[in-house]
Amino acid sequence: MVKVRAHVHVRGSVQGVFFRRSVADHAEALGVTGWVKNLSDGRVETILEGEKESLERVVEFCRHGPPGAYVDKIEVEWETWRGEFSRFKVLF
Repeated sequence: MVKVRAHVHVRGSVQGVFFRRSVADHAEALGVTGWVKNLSDGRVETILEGEKESLERVVEFCRHGPPGAYVDKIEVEWETWRGEFSRFKVLF
């Protein structure tokens, strides 16, 4: 399988609704590494690394998020895998 990296920004009502924890749960279950954090402008940012198919599944989850979230826009930049992370973290 091909390993890749994705840099994702999610805009909408995505803070304060367990969005970060839900992304982390999905990523961890799929063996994806990286991190997720809230930004001061109301967006959520995440860096994902792993098998392309697994990343696509996490990105798909980000398109709607957990119950209570409303995703207005998602931006995904596909990048070269760097192998930078050993696990997935929720940053504060």
